[in-house]
Amino acid sequence: MNIKKYCAVLVGLGLVTLSACGSSSDSGDGGSATDSKTVTLVSHDSWAVSKNVLADFEKRSGYKVRVLKDGDAGQAVNKAILTKDNPQGDVFFGVDNTLLSRALDNGLFQSYEAKGSDLVLPEYRVDQDKHRVTPVDTGDICVNYDKAYFSKHKLTPPTSFDDLIKPTYKNLLVTENASTSSPGLGFLLGTAAKYGDDGWADYWKKLKANGVKVVDGWEQAYNEEFSGSSTGKKAGGDRPLVVSYASSPPAEVIYADPKPTTAPTGVAEGTCFRQVEYAGLLSNAGNSKGGKAFLDFLLGKEFQDDMPLNMFVYPVREAAQVPQEFVKFGPQAKDPETMDPARIAEHRDDWVKSWTSLVLK
Repeated sequence: MNIKKYCAVLVGLGLVTLSACGSSSDSGDGGSATDSKTVTLVSHDSWAVSKNVLADFEKRSGYKVRVLKDGDAGQAVNKAILTKDNPQGDVFFGVDNTLLSRALDNGLFQSYEAKGSDLVLPEYRVDQDKHRVTPVDTGDICVNYDKAYFSKHKLTPPTSFDDLIKPTYKNLLVTENASTSSPGLGFLLGTAAKYGDDGWADYWKKLKANGVKVVDGWEQAYNEEFSGSSTGKKAGGDRPLVVSYASSPPAEVIYADPKPTTAPTGVAEGTCFRQVEYAGLLSNAGNSKGGKAFLDFLLGKEFQDDMPLNMFVYPVREAAQVPQEFVKFGPQAKDPETMDPARIAEHRDDWVKSWTSLVLK
């Protein structure tokens, strides 16, 4: 298995920093570009694109792309907000629907309607009156399970949030801290969407009583604690349930050597929360023209087709190609939990504060 690339893409999915996994696609050393022929992209650590696809954009547009990776999603968004008057770059990629309101309320982006916006699937369009952000990709945060464990113990894997609090699954689940991890926050929001303002806290009391384990981030949960991942097996992970992504099972197949005919992990579809990532033209960007061209590129068919096997997310453009490995091993949830960004904005901080007090203390 190509562990280095596997770690890079999956750590990106978890939106956490893994210092042990190198980054080869960072094409700059930081700082805002003033050269009108250079476009600087600021992103969290998950950014990845095929070299030939990026080279094709550079050749066609005449712009050289410089990439500044700035840690996990929350860290990158917060830093971008703090530096918005003197931004580090021209375009920011990687703010998702759980953090979108924070970015918009702080004036992080200027308006620009990217070419191809009319081809974005309607359910992913937001901010239609101002066009401050461009949808780029989507993915489902879901509980993954270790097929071998459940087969060996002759147990049926869980399929829903309700299942996770049953005695059958006591001490089997590991999740990420909702205050430090994007999938951890997404899982919390999924329970809030499922059980409502009056029910989510009671659900977490039952989940805590049923032995849920909380770790700081995705890398620790998936690569150390989860018994179903290739790296978790090597680390001696003993939790057969983990909060990860619907696209994690195909990654386990694609980067295995030799490749199995079936994925070693599965997804509990009734535990999924849909995440959408956006990009935007930074306020006070030094190269607005180049930034606009790059946003057009992100919605273009070439990038949208290329993206899934680089960042293990789904495209948002109509008729974009989805890899067969995704269709076979990691299809999108049919009925995931969702939440309006305005509701997330209204309750997120209070929910996280209450969750921290309830679960971690």
